[in-house]
Amino acid sequence: MPKCLKFLLLLAFGASGVAMAAQKEHATLVRPATLYVLPGGNSQKLVNVERGRDLIILEKSNVDNQPWLKVYATLIEIESQREITGWLPAKGVIGTSMPDGDQIIYGEAVDSERQAEERGGRRGAARDAMRLYYRMSEFFPNSPLAGEALWRAADIRWQLEKQDIMRRPSSRTLDPDARNPMDDRLMKEVSKKFPHSKWSDLAAYDLLDNKLCGDWQGLPKCPEKESEVYEKYAHEHPQSPKAAEALYNAAWRQAALVDIYRTNQENDKSNKARSKAINLAQELVTRYPEGDWKPRASVLIYKLEQNVVVFGNQDE
Repeated sequence: MPKCLKFLLLLAFGASGVAMAAQKEHATLVRPATLYVLPGGNSQKLVNVERGRDLIILEKSNVDNQPWLKVYATLIEIESQREITGWLPAKGVIGTSMPDGDQIIYGEAVDSERQAEERGGRRGAARDAMRLYYRMSEFFPNSPLAGEALWRAADIRWQLEKQDIMRRPSSRTLDPDARNPMDDRLMKEVSKKFPHSKWSDLAAYDLLDNKLCGDWQGLPKCPEKESEVYEKYAHEHPQSPKAAEALYNAAWRQAALVDIYRTNQENDKSNKARSKAINLAQELVTRYPEGDWKPRASVLIYKLEQNVVVFGNQDE
């Protein structure tokens, strides 16, 4: 794992571990703030603190008719950890005792996530959202939003690491075991804390990425394996929001095998793959009639029945 991601889990979710944590109220920020040596904007500045950082409230004060909080914060960066105490304005600080605190933190996480998706959005917004979602689930484990918040934190982190891995030359290997797998600890935390839920189903789907190849290089080994992986998921998680997509992915890979085997003049294997692909696509059509996956499966069936090339030179 590269340095930029080696400490990503700590960057988002690290806690101080000091004894005071058990006695003091935890809080986080829904807007960036500056930590000062003393309460008041004229004091010496210490450091800027981003959204979603874990704070421990030590003391409260009022300066110039404005509430201030003395906090203990652990700021974990790429290769360093800094534990620091200072004062910051109370405005924007959401503590575990605040009514509707879960709604407020979650709402800011959603806003940050949307910023990350917009062209020209706020720099670092994805990591802000990741921290905020995790903090909300940590602070308010009984909230009806806790499961989704933990899942979203895990998924954002997963996608960031996935993007980094796909840029590496090693991602093009046929053997997924030869690549450094993505860190699955947070995904497994979702499954552990919210078993047999929509969120554990989604986490299980993301975890399939660690079983996939990179570049197939036109060989059958990878689509054979990946089709099995997706089919198994669909049958083990039939209620998952990703079940239909998994079936489609399994069917499409079998359809790709039709063309790969045909190119290799392995006609028997090509015909078996066609039959398997049609069966999987028809299963999708029957079991999941809503949404876009049914028509996508229908066109796949049509192409297979008409011997239209699915993988490779589609001008044939």
